[in-house]
Amino acid sequence: MWTCERCQRNFKSTNQSHTCTTIDIGELFVGKPDDLVLAFDDILMGVAHWEPNSIGAARHSIVFTNHKAWLIVKPMKTELDVKFYHDTPIESDRFKRIKEYNNKYAHHIRIKHPNEINEAFFELLKLGYDYALQ
Repeated sequence: MWTCERCQRNFKSTNQSHTCTTIDIGELFVGKPDDLVLAFDDILMGVAHWEPNSIGAARHSIVFTNHKAWLIVKPMKTELDVKFYHDTPIESDRFKRIKEYNNKYAHHIRIKHPNEINEAFFELLKLGYDYALQ
């Protein structure tokens, strides 16, 4: 893992190309509904003990990294777009969409309220976490 000296984000490769930002995670939630903040807090608490795991803010999203970025949470106007990658499409009604991307699949879940976050949600995220460790 390499940590950028300017933005303190972690990356898989030394000097990996990225756009540095010094935005705070909280700034991404300014003007967003309280339910999105609470839902993100639940996601954060649910994966905080998964190691290795670091969290940083990008320009419009929060990126969770183990050996590589494994989870991207983008606060939108009324919902969170929660995205992780896997080598195959995963069957679940929870996905808003699954899109092929560079020989892997981006799985998107949309969250509007904390009550949408449950054990099954974290089981799906764990698939993405484990895939990124490979």
